[in-house]
Amino acid sequence: MLSTILLAPPAEQQLRALDKPLRKALVKWIQTTKHQPRAPDAKKLEGLDHLYRVRGGDYRILYVIRDPALLILAIKQRAHSCP
Repeated sequence: MLSTILLAPPAEQQLRALDKPLRKALVKWIQTTKHQPRAPDAKKLEGLDHLYRVRGGDYRILYVIRDPALLILAIKQRAHSCP
C-alpha cells in the first residue's frame, strides 16, 4: 500500500477542469489505486521504469509508482475516431 498520492500540476489542472461527477469518480479511482497501485487493469509502459497507464471510461490516467508514493502525471480524454 502506498502512503502518498501526488498530482503533477498538469494532472491537477486536468482533474479540476472535469465535471464534478466525473471528477468524483476519478478521485475515487485514485483513492482505490493507493491500496492496489499495480492493479490487473493497469498497463506498465515498456521501456519506462515505474510508469503505468489505466483507462477509466473515456479517460486515461498516466502515473508513476515511487514507493511509498504514487505520482499522477496526466488525466486525458481518449481521442474518439470519427465514423
